[in-house]
Amino acid sequence: MKVHVLQHVHFEGMGSIESWLSERGAEIQFTRLFDSPILPDPEHPDLIVAMGGPMSVNDEADLPWLKQEKSFISTAIGAGKAVLGICLGAQLIASALGARVYPGPQKEIGWFDIESTSNSPDLFRFPTRATVFHWHGETFDLPPGASRLASSAGCENQAFQIGRRVMGLQFHLETTPQSAQSLIVNCRDELVDGLFIQSEEELRQIPAASYAGINSLMAEVLAYLTAV
Repeated sequence: MKVHVLQHVHFEGMGSIESWLSERGAEIQFTRLFDSPILPDPEHPDLIVAMGGPMSVNDEADLPWLKQEKSFISTAIGAGKAVLGICLGAQLIASALGARVYPGPQKEIGWFDIESTSNSPDLFRFPTRATVFHWHGETFDLPPGASRLASSAGCENQAFQIGRRVMGLQFHLETTPQSAQSLIVNCRDELVDGLFIQSEEELRQIPAASYAGINSLMAEVLAYLTAV
């Protein structure tokens, strides 16, 4: 399996995704857009993973590579490639397909519940309720042809699926204790008072079992998207 990862900042890596892919012998290549925004032929990868980042998909004037990245994602989806977007990555999929991305009613930073919104046998099934890790301030409208998979009290569109091979997750299932620490260190200025914002102290008290739980769910998502 050939995998291409779109990474937007140095401190948001693959987390548990990397070990899952490595255990299956995947060939992993990166475009680190913050360093060199050179994208491959979208026909080459079997799976594309678009990671998170603190920028907005609407920042094309300051970050012109966003336009190229959206075109790459749109072309890959049109070619039938498996595409997974996480946080900013999900917003990029939505924007690439013509949906609006904008500030959400509430920032979500921390561990909060999502609820499954689909019972279709043709779609990925999230647990009825699951506590997952969030770090986002923007949200999106569902792109054309997308089905909502999950919602939360703070954000209606938490996950969506298009066809059998495209999924966008507003939340982070790949987060490990190490990657959470990296986010805290690099983005702690966002940890202000808010209805759905936990404090740094609360974030640091999360047990290892919580990370293992979301990483297991991430594995289910990856298995679903890469099933032949």
